[in-house]
Amino acid sequence: MLNTTYSDDVLTVYLNGEIDHNRAAGIRTSIDSQLNALRPKRLELDFSKVSFMDSSGIGLIMGRYRSIGLIGGELKVRNVPENLERIIELSGVRALGVLR
Repeated sequence: MLNTTYSDDVLTVYLNGEIDHNRAAGIRTSIDSQLNALRPKRLELDFSKVSFMDSSGIGLIMGRYRSIGLIGGELKVRNVPENLERIIELSGVRALGVLR
């Protein structure tokens, strides 16, 4: 189960641990069900407690960018640890304008 908060039309998801192929599927399902139920204006993904992420984490970000866009909202990715900044840079996520 993910830790989340919802206030003032902002759904914040606090990710933690490792995000790999196996774990990303469950995270996607959980976030998408909350997006469909709450229809927030902004989705914030907080990476402060993520220790490892592979390309599945990038897919998670890109997919939620699309999902929140389909309901007219915006995505923000915040508190990316220094050890994950390189994968974010190489992926092109920064070009989406979602990093805080």
